[in-house]
Order: sequence, then structure tokens, then C-alpha cells
Amino acid sequence: MRYCHWVELAIFLTAVSPCSAQTPAPAAGWLPIVEEELKMTSEPKAPGAPAIILYRQVDRDDSTQKPHEYNYVREKIFTEEGRKYADVELPFVDKQEKIHDIKARTIHPDGTIVDFGGTVYEKEIVKARGFKYLAKTFTLSDVQPGSIIEFQYAVEFREGVVFNSHWMLSQELYTERARFSLKRYPFMILQRTWPNGLPEGSTLPTLQGDTIRLESQNIPAFQIEDDMPPPDSLKFKVDFIYGEADPETDPEKFWKNRAMRVNLAVEGFIGKHKAIDEAAARIVSATDSPGEKLQKIYARVQQIRNTSYGAEKTEQEQKREKEKENKNADDVWKRGQGNWAEINWTFVALARAAGLDAYVVMIAMRDGGVFNPKLRRASDLNTNAVLVMLNGMEVYLDPGAAFTPFGLLPAGEIGSKALRVDKDGGKWVTTTTPESLASQIERKADLKLDADGSLGGKLSITYTGLEAALRRYDERAQDEVHRKKFLEDDVKESIPTGAEVELVNKPDWTSTAPTLIADFNVKVPNWISGAGRRVLLPAALFSAAEKHACESATRVHPLYFSFKYQKVDDIWIELPPDWKVDSLPQPRTNDANLAFYGMKVEREKDKLHLQRTLRSELMTLGQEQYQVLRSFYQGVRTGDEEQIVLQPGETAGGN
Repeated sequence: MRYCHWVELAIFLTAVSPCSAQTPAPAAGWLPIVEEELKMTSEPKAPGAPAIILYRQVDRDDSTQKPHEYNYVREKIFTEEGRKYADVELPFVDKQEKIHDIKARTIHPDGTIVDFGGTVYEKEIVKARGFKYLAKTFTLSDVQPGSIIEFQYAVEFREGVVFNSHWMLSQELYTERARFSLKRYPFMILQRTWPNGLPEGSTLPTLQGDTIRLESQNIPAFQIEDDMPPPDSLKFKVDFIYGEADPETDPEKFWKNRAMRVNLAVEGFIGKHKAIDEAAARIVSATDSPGEKLQKIYARVQQIRNTSYGAEKTEQEQKREKEKENKNADDVWKRGQGNWAEINWTFVALARAAGLDAYVVMIAMRDGGVFNPKLRRASDLNTNAVLVMLNGMEVYLDPGAAFTPFGLLPAGEIGSKALRVDKDGGKWVTTTTPESLASQIERKADLKLDADGSLGGKLSITYTGLEAALRRYDERAQDEVHRKKFLEDDVKESIPTGAEVELVNKPDWTSTAPTLIADFNVKVPNWISGAGRRVLLPAALFSAAEKHACESATRVHPLYFSFKYQKVDDIWIELPPDWKVDSLPQPRTNDANLAFYGMKVEREKDKLHLQRTLRSELMTLGQEQYQVLRSFYQGVRTGDEEQIVLQPGETAGGN
């Protein structure tokens, strides 16, 4: 089981927010073993559950220079499937948090105790912009149905830094009882909110002395579904956000003040520097149109070494870099390096030097949940990008986001609420959402069908826009061997049956070009099936991704999609000599307004021409509209399952 706490940066504070999950009040000991818990075989309030959480406790202390937190978890295992919860994963943020004092044990139904004496491993689970997420992992031994497992650990936060906190009540398993406490940092304003309410039977967070406490019980298991919003945005939780001592209670005035303060910082960083003016003059020419100027500056700025995505540095390297911290855009340009925010702000400086109207925008990333300005939490605007007014139109760019092509924002920033900052207090805007054509997977294949039923030949895939950027980002730290397997597996996963796939070119992994092109040799054994004296050839080759889309009969959560996209397949299949086409599927078109599917098969001499288009203009969809989308994908599957009927050569000759 993963007890996760993903981070969240607060503006101008190195504020990371653990949503950790568990510990005992007596951090060094164990709670008493309860006979009733030993005898439990199921939980009526969680029917069919493979396991439940009997008890959780989180005790957090922010009142000292060394913030820390103790966690405790006790779980009951009911079934064989539940044994997987013996594998524990505790994520943390490298250089911001440390997990230590891990203790664990297994308790059998007869009360026998097996203390954990195994190895605790550490592994990397993901890298994000400027952060690396690691996890402590371990496996409790001798866990069987009927066992109780429990563990406790401590989290130590970076000294001298104020961290936000999240009590994440919802977990993967049903929770019988949970207790939380937070001893607050006394010198900053602390906002506490529970955006999705609290489970029935929970107390409200109450302040007792200098400590906030909450008790909850019968917390439902959180259900994970495909294509759902970020889970943390839907869970029962309590957010604690530290902020500057701003007494302003009117949201409009609060954000106006905030925009003016951020603008001061931006203007101070941009300044008026000779090096930037000279650089802009070298990058663009007087005869360039505003659009040409913008593209040239974007391309040049993305050549700046982005330290937010660089390789791990030694302590000496970090110390040297800290001694050379960029104080302004001039420093970034002269040194040729900067973090993602410094690169964005330097871009603004160059754009203005070239006569363009450019602003910094603070964005509430849409993959972080629904932004509510009434909460007056500066940290909710958790990233920044650039807005350029070009010929009366808004153009949003994020040159500090690695691999993002010109004209696009990273997926988490599109269609998001944002605050354009200026000296007058800013303006609320919404970032643009690119249409499906901007992010496309185009597959072109020239294949040959052998008499034994195997299909093989050449395949070229062009990933465009965010489809290209995401793949480059995911593989940014990998070697060529890993990248090759990554792309080959991507193809294999799109074909409904086993296939042999070999990448034969060297895709451009390091640029921000709008396309990423990969060429393959492909072989699909036994692609045809027999039907009496005829054989059947499926009309769709790359249809596996849609085979189980919206398969569930019901839906709990809204649907969420990272971006609009399109898939286009253009496949030519050469038939064996003397094979004849008996019948072709009728062309299909299913236009559901925000989703489109088209399939057409034609015969041209000794070849078949298969064309398939799947387009989605969806970003979000309420669960009440799920059945409409489910019906659409049922139509997609029906079309993909259409068969081309062929007569092999010998059969045709026998007639």
C-alpha cells in the first residue's frame, strides 16, 4: 500500500505539503492488541473488502525549527488479495523530507507477533519540475488472511522551512478510525479548509491550546477509476496552508495585492539591462513580424540550460551554483542557465526588449483540483507562464517547461484559471485549450499479409504537440535502450494481439520540435482467423487502447482528460497473390459532437486501404453524462471489430 504525500509549492516559500498518513501518539510503542480485531473476518460497512484500516494516526509538530511528524497505521487483512498490503511504500520529497524510525510487525489471529526485521529499500518513483520523489519500501513477513499488520514511522522536514500540511482522510481502504493533530507554526497565518466536506461522523477540526485536532470514523474506501480527475482533488481531506500575514479578507482586494507584490518581484528581476537589449537585437531583426519575433525568442530561450530538469548534482556543485544564484535576467542570459521560473521571466524581458507586450501569469494548475479564489491562498497559484498580446490575441507560452513546443502549454496548465500580474493589480484570465489537431498520433503503415496469416512491414508514427512533449518529458532521464523499449512497448500496447516491434530510427528526444517521429518494423503473427472456406481480417489494427474504454456500467467520479487529442491511422495492406476480397465493412461515422470516430476500408488493386480516425474534444465530463460517452465507445468497439472477408488463392481457384 502506498501512503502518499505529494508536494505543493507555496508562492515565495519553500513550502512542501505532505499528505502523509499514519502513526501512534506514543511514537515509540504499539497500541494494545484488541481481541475483537483478531477475530474479525469481514467488515459489514465495507462488504467484500480485501482489507481495511483499523486505525490511523497522524501527529504533526510545526512549532519548532525542525518540523516533524509521526505516523501510525494498523490494517486487518481479510483475503488472499489483501496480502498485497504487506508491501508498503512511503513516498517523500528528496531534500525536503526524511523518513526514519520505521517499525513494523505482523500479528496473527492467535495473537502471535512477528516483528519486522527485513530491509527497508529506497527507490525513485518520479521526477517533477525541480523535485525528485523517492519512497521507502518494505514488505512485512508471514502475512496471511486474518493477520493484522501495523507500522509506524517518523517524517523529518527540512529545517527552517515552513511546510503546508494535508490530512488525507480518504485512503484506498475503508478506515474504521482515524485521529489527526497539528501543532501549528505560530508566526504565520494558517488557513484550514476541507473542500470536499468531511466523512459522516467526523468532528470538525478544533483548536485545543496550540494544537488542532480531528477524529473521524467509518471513512469510505476511495474508488479509483480510469480518466478521473486527480484523486487528491476528490478525497476527504483537510488542507492547512501557511501564508503571509495578510489580514485582507476581501478576495478581490487580496488577489489584487498579491498580483502587485508578484509584479514587483518580476519587474525587479527583469529590470532594464543592456545585455538583454543587445541579446534581443541579435535574436530578431527589424523586418520580422511580431509573430516571427516571438518564435525566434522562444526558440533561443529554450536553449538556456534548464536547471529544473537537469541531472542530479553533487553537494559541491550545488554549493557552487548557490554562490552564483541568478539575481536578474541579465545573470540568466550571461550564465546561460536558470530554473524554469527564471527562464520564463527572462523570456518576458527579451520579448519586451523586442517591443512585444508580455506579462507573467500565475496559474492554478488544473490537475491540482478546482481553484477557488475565495479561499485567498496564494499557494493555489502554483506555477507561472507567459502571456503575450499578439495582434490583439492572447498567446500563452511556457518556455521554462522543457520540451513544450511553441504555442502550447504543458498539459496541467491548459484551460486553467490564471492571474496576469501588473502594477495595477492584475487581471483574471483563463489559459487557452488547444484543439485536438494540435496533439495527434498519426500512424502510417505499409504492410504485407502473408499466406500463413502474418502481417508485417513498415510503420511510421508521428507524435505531435503534447503527445510528443509528454513522451520526451517521460523519457528525459533515460538512455537510448530504455527509450527504444518505451516506444516499442507503446506500439505493442496499441495492437490487440501479440506483435513483434523494432524501432529502426533515432527519434529526436531533446528538442522542442512539434513532432516526434518513430519508425518501426512490425510483425503481427496470426492476424487473420478462419471462417469456413474464407478468412477474416480485422478492419482496425491499432485499437487496443479503446477496447476497454468506458467499459464499466456505472461511474462514481467525473471524467477528466489531460488534453484534447486525435488518432489517425492510414494503413495499406498488400494481399497475397491470387487472394480475393469477398466483402468489405461499410464505412462508419459516429459524430458525438465532442468525440468523433470514423472507419473506412477500400480496395485498390491488390491492396487494402484501412483508414481510422478517433478524435476527442473533451477535457471534463460529469458522471451524469457518462452513459453518453460509454455508448460512443461501444460504437467505436463495434466498428473496430468489423471484419474484412477474404478468399485465399487456393479457394478461389477451386471455384
